Amino acid sequence: MAEISIRDALNQALDEEMARDERVFLLGEEVGEYNGAYKVSRGLLDKYGAPRVLDTPIAELGFTGLAVGAATVGLRPVVEWMTFNFALLALDQVINNAAKMRHMSGGQLNVPIVFRGPNGPAEYLSSQHSQALQSLFVHIPGLKVASYATPYDAKGILKSAIRDDNPVVLIESEMAYAWTGEVPDEEYTIPLGKADVKREGSDITLITYSKPLRMVLEAASELESMGVSAEVIDLRSLRPLDEEAIYASVRKTNRAVVVDESWPMASVGSHVAWLISRNCFDVLDAQVELVCSEDVPMPYNHRMELAVQPSVEKIIDASKRVLYME
Repeated sequence: MAEISIRDALNQALDEEMARDERVFLLGEEVGEYNGAYKVSRGLLDKYGAPRVLDTPIAELGFTGLAVGAATVGLRPVVEWMTFNFALLALDQVINNAAKMRHMSGGQLNVPIVFRGPNGPAEYLSSQHSQALQSLFVHIPGLKVASYATPYDAKGILKSAIRDDNPVVLIESEMAYAWTGEVPDEEYTIPLGKADVKREGSDITLITYSKPLRMVLEAASELESMGVSAEVIDLRSLRPLDEEAIYASVRKTNRAVVVDESWPMASVGSHVAWLISRNCFDVLDAQVELVCSEDVPMPYNHRMELAVQPSVEKIIDASKRVLYME
């Protein structure tokens, strides 16, 4: 086991998959000469050369379309969007081509492509660059969508995504690239579609994914000091969603709080809360709570920026409500 960052775990996954399969190549803004906007692709240009690590113009729709075309003829591109805010410009290619090609060709065409990059609130970026946009991608049949908040999960999920014959969208956080954790030295992958129990508990289920995982684990520790045993479920895969893992935990604890840093309407979190309310209704001892960002554009003022997002305090308050502690 080695203690490495999420950034280095992703770099290892890219390096190993590019060495394993010559069809894998990386493209995006500043992925080559600059070693990536967040240094995820550090050293890959020197090792594999320009044909397989391509710096692109600032034209997301264009280079995303190029990658979709490359995938349909047998290559396995990894597209790095500098931020998911810029990915909005590429939605036509992702939704109307990548996601639908297999269906519209009657299975004759595969689109083995990975779209990845940072998503969600960071700091001091205001409303245009702090959006959590995962709902746009989870909404679309034909796409697989996953996220991670530990180096172990980042490496294993990225390797599985690169090997998948479907288009996969991987959601990262620029605030989490430096987070560290243990990663095995030996080869491993993590299958898409599997949630993970990050902490076992018996009194309440806390469900989340991506960057909020850390604050959820912190909230669970604080709840423990109050005599509450909280189970923490990291969804990891958003589409397909591991519903059975969610239901198994809620049927054990009879209470649930869902934490999602996106806006409330039509979010991953609101969908998960609805699934629990619909499929675990008979075992619930309280309503399902959703902790999410306030339904407003992201402020620039840092104090206001933090106030509109989920927090440990908000998670604990929601947990107390479903536990009838207040």
